[in-house]
Amino acid sequence: MKQILVYSDSLSWGIIPMTRERFDFNQRWPGVMENQLLSLGKNVRVIEDCLNGRRTVYEDAVKPGRNGLVGLAQRIELNSPLALMIVMLGTNDFQFNHDHNASDAAFGMRALIKAIRTAPIEPGMPVPEILVVAAPPIREAKGDIAAKFKGAEIKCIGLADAYRQLCAEMQCRFFDAGLLTASSNVDGVHLDLEQHELLGKALSSYVVGFV
Repeated sequence: MKQILVYSDSLSWGIIPMTRERFDFNQRWPGVMENQLLSLGKNVRVIEDCLNGRRTVYEDAVKPGRNGLVGLAQRIELNSPLALMIVMLGTNDFQFNHDHNASDAAFGMRALIKAIRTAPIEPGMPVPEILVVAAPPIREAKGDIAAKFKGAEIKCIGLADAYRQLCAEMQCRFFDAGLLTASSNVDGVHLDLEQHELLGKALSSYVVGFV
């Protein structure tokens, strides 16, 4: 069995927009991806490590533990052997309390890639393949999260291009989810049910050749 670790935030955790509830595993894109790969005869297990509010390498002044770099190496060690690591982070780097742009998120993603490749795995276990996913661009946020993401639709401009360039440089795989779907029609940041299904199916088709 090959294991895939999804390292992400609330977009992959599956928060239902405009609520504090969560989509079922089979509705979230990691679950959709696993089910699709199983239906194609792949013996895989998708492990979710998705924390609401997680940044790439930046701290949240209100909620501790949102720096994605902290503990990452140990999570890889814990879940090894891993065939693939999917990292979909950056959205929260653009919250109102960060004066960040796409280059700042790419700086953080670079540190995460380095940490994955130097994690203390057991001898003989593979260093996982890395797939960086750029989330759909943030739209004008609505509802309870509007203040938290004020101006994020401007700050996030160029994220996919920055990640694409980084992945070419660091020889990682890259997937631009923004070419597939927009962010939520409901709150402008997260993913709606049909968007989870689209992303899960598209990523299963993308990774089927190397898992």
